Amino acid sequence: MFMGATLSWIVMVFSDVTVLFSDLKGLTPDIPFWLPRITLDLFIICLFYYYRFKIEKDESLNFTDLLWKVFATGLVATVISLSLRLLDFLLGSTKLSSNIFFIEVEYLICLGLMLSFLIAAYTSWKRLILYQKSKWLLRGWTVFELALLVVMVSDNLEVVFSEWMLTTISIITGLLALILSANMKWVAYLNFRQKWTSLLLLLLSFFYLGYFFYTVNRFSDEISAQSSSFLDFKAHVFNMYLFSFVMLYAIFSFLVILFNLPTSSVFEQKLEEVVNFQRISQSVQTEQNEESVYQILLESSVSSVFADAAWLEVKGEQEQSRVQTLNITETEALKIQQHLNGRNVKGILDESTDRTRNLSDHLASLKGTRYRSLMAFPIHVKGEKIGTLALLKELPDGFNKEMTQIVSAFANQAGISIENFRLLKEALQNERYKEELKIAKTVQKSLLPQHLESDSDFEIAAFSESADEVGGDYYDTLRISPNHVGLIIADVSGKGTTAAFHMSQMKGIFHSLAQQEMEPKTFMIRANEALKYCLERGSFISATYFVVNSLDKKILYSRAGHCPVLVYRRADQSAQFLTDKGAALGMVKGKDYCNFVETREFQYQPGDIMVLYTDGITEAKNHKGEEFGLEMLRKSVEEFSELTPKEMQDELIRRLYEYTGTEEINDDYTTMIVKFR
Repeated sequence: MFMGATLSWIVMVFSDVTVLFSDLKGLTPDIPFWLPRITLDLFIICLFYYYRFKIEKDESLNFTDLLWKVFATGLVATVISLSLRLLDFLLGSTKLSSNIFFIEVEYLICLGLMLSFLIAAYTSWKRLILYQKSKWLLRGWTVFELALLVVMVSDNLEVVFSEWMLTTISIITGLLALILSANMKWVAYLNFRQKWTSLLLLLLSFFYLGYFFYTVNRFSDEISAQSSSFLDFKAHVFNMYLFSFVMLYAIFSFLVILFNLPTSSVFEQKLEEVVNFQRISQSVQTEQNEESVYQILLESSVSSVFADAAWLEVKGEQEQSRVQTLNITETEALKIQQHLNGRNVKGILDESTDRTRNLSDHLASLKGTRYRSLMAFPIHVKGEKIGTLALLKELPDGFNKEMTQIVSAFANQAGISIENFRLLKEALQNERYKEELKIAKTVQKSLLPQHLESDSDFEIAAFSESADEVGGDYYDTLRISPNHVGLIIADVSGKGTTAAFHMSQMKGIFHSLAQQEMEPKTFMIRANEALKYCLERGSFISATYFVVNSLDKKILYSRAGHCPVLVYRRADQSAQFLTDKGAALGMVKGKDYCNFVETREFQYQPGDIMVLYTDGITEAKNHKGEEFGLEMLRKSVEEFSELTPKEMQDELIRRLYEYTGTEEINDDYTTMIVKFR
């Protein structure tokens, strides 16, 4: 649409200059007289759809954003126009500056800039007017736009409409413009700062409108003095209607916002009081400790009554008192308390009261403090006073009865929140661990496969035992295609429900990515991309992913920080560990992770064995603190190589328990043994 507007403007300039040239030379123009007007209309229509897509359809724009859009468009247009004025100044009284065609082109540039600004403002006004729209408002706006379209058409086809019809359309358009301009519901949702910003932006919009109207008319007067065969802005009724509507709504908006300024601060204060009260009410669900509730109480009370400082003295569950302060030191708060007690001022810091008017004299006699008003409220939990909230102001008699009621409500609600918090705290502590274990056990049980993938080319057996109620080891298999099977073994850092949920994420990633038949390196890169936003700082998942190709008798794999794979060759009757690079998933957050993994492959023959395991196997210790180790694992596999995978697994785990001398393990034991046929 922007390109269409540009092309329309170029054609408009060419055709209008051609008509003007023919008129000055007394020639019959080669193009029809109506072409400049038609291209002007096309220019306006293209701009309308361009700004409709850019402004009207952009749901992310708020009220002030719309005004900023109008301001930015006007600023760009004004800067370009002023650049033309500067060019005129630099040319001085040269022949070019007085050339009618040069003036005509300048005029058409300014006209295009002005219309661009007007249509941008028109589109923004539409968004503002139709905020909280009703069916009658939508119908009114539709009629208004149709009336403007009729006016645009009538500029070029004057013979079609009679004078009384045009007068009727003009009256309807004017009345609709007035009615629509009265829709200012959006103003009520502006805060005090936004209203001042809106006023400034609207003032600048007035400046742009006045500047362009003056500039376009000045150029128009210069050209009309020599010829009437040009696009006169004032003769194009649609332009005048558009200009009038934009100006009218800008004036209405400015006045409504200006008259709403005095009530903004009161409205915002009441709204803030409601929000603060809600924060205190919901703090028992959202905050983790009582101190957070106390801090909310301090901040809410100070902001609601415009206090300069506050302190909160609270008696803890172990009968220990602590003081939280805001804009005042604990030493200064204690000094004020001692001063009032020394002057026998009773009832201020131990009972709810609004007796603050007579405190000014007492506080004035206290040296080293600037505060002159004090208001205090008790906080009760289960009918017992657990603390005192004190608010201070620098002005004497700074608190009134309404402020007292507000803070009293805050203090009462804070007491209820603390009581609920303490009631829930014990129950949560008792149930949290049980529930966590229950969830984790259920999740982990569902993660590990009940049945492993079977194939005529190999046989698989797997074993997993958790050190605690919940472990972080994971293994799985998946049939990718008739001749390809995916295998994975992984170890999640950490324990408990966190590890169980990360295992769940790893299972979902394995089943979604493996089916896409990608090579192992790509699998690891994609898995890292998926996990890097899910894992907490310091958490990671080590894994090795395999693709067994039974057609070509080979295995492709990629290792991500996991234990090296142990492969037994029947032809050599020996086992060896495959060492290759690979960083654990989640350890490298950026795109450089591709440099830390690679795809490797090896061929297999009937009788070969591949042993996958987690570090709990090799790091298992005996009573002397010696680890089972890689070498003992290798020798065990060589010794049991003639057994089936299930038998080999049973013998390996039995030997492991014999080595440690206990069935209590310190880390998870997980193995997956693949024997090829």
